[in-house]
Amino acid sequence: MFLLLAFIILIFTKLSKDYTNTITFNINKINVPQENVILNDSNAKLKVTLKTHGFKWLSYYFFEPKITIDFSKDVKKTKSVFIWDKAKAYMYSDKQFGDNVEIFNIFPDTLLFRYDVNLVKKIPVILNTDVKFASGFDLTDNYKLNPDSIVVIGPKIIASKIKNIKTEKLILNDVKSNILSKIKLKLPKNNQDLKFSASEIEVSATIEKYTEGTLKIPVTVVNVPKEMTLNYFPKEVNVTYYTSLKDFKNVTAKDFAVECDFNTIEKEQAYLIPKLTKTSKLVKNAKVNQQRIEFIILE
Repeated sequence: MFLLLAFIILIFTKLSKDYTNTITFNINKINVPQENVILNDSNAKLKVTLKTHGFKWLSYYFFEPKITIDFSKDVKKTKSVFIWDKAKAYMYSDKQFGDNVEIFNIFPDTLLFRYDVNLVKKIPVILNTDVKFASGFDLTDNYKLNPDSIVVIGPKIIASKIKNIKTEKLILNDVKSNILSKIKLKLPKNNQDLKFSASEIEVSATIEKYTEGTLKIPVTVVNVPKEMTLNYFPKEVNVTYYTSLKDFKNVTAKDFAVECDFNTIEKEQAYLIPKLTKTSKLVKNAKVNQQRIEFIILE
């Protein structure tokens, strides 16, 4: 007990004495103008040589020492940098360092804080997918993203170069039901100057049972010269389409139109090429099965 008591008295005696040393202070930036952003390459530090008692030195080792720079009054603004002079630290030494601290030197004499104009920009989100559907199932409409765009805030020189943000890859297999999933965004790495309104989005999609159908559609030839009589065969072609099971009965031949343009015929070509010029909104992947329409010119 006496040994422990002697040790405690010795520690208190040592900590009560004044010591001189140099220590590194980090910068705490406050009241930076909203229209400006301090660039990351301006993470300056100060080396301060000071004299104080051991208890103060002990607190520096346990808690990160900082000097606060108030950008509303402690700096001078130029075209590209904020300038801080060490005279400000001497002026407010009691507030910055506390009582019983004697400042001998602050290095460097000045600090330069590069800044840029803050840009607020809305950018679209691009979905990256690897989705495989079960046999007979497919996507009814496009994927819905919530949100479909995010806001980026940061230095104009950096933020202006960002055109879009991609998601991580959405990987799903054997899908036969509606999709509802959260997926992370691939935000730029090592860019602490930028702030984004979201780091992930919600992806949703309606999945339905699909089937294939075929309809006979009349063929129309357009741009035939008035003085010419044209006969062609066949007069109807099969159009194959892909639609959801619930919409299958609502798809009719009136929803499609197949045309051949006489103006597209090349020299000595004896056939017309049918093209689908009208398609039902209820179908996807519609195509004309007949590749050629034979024709003859009647005198």
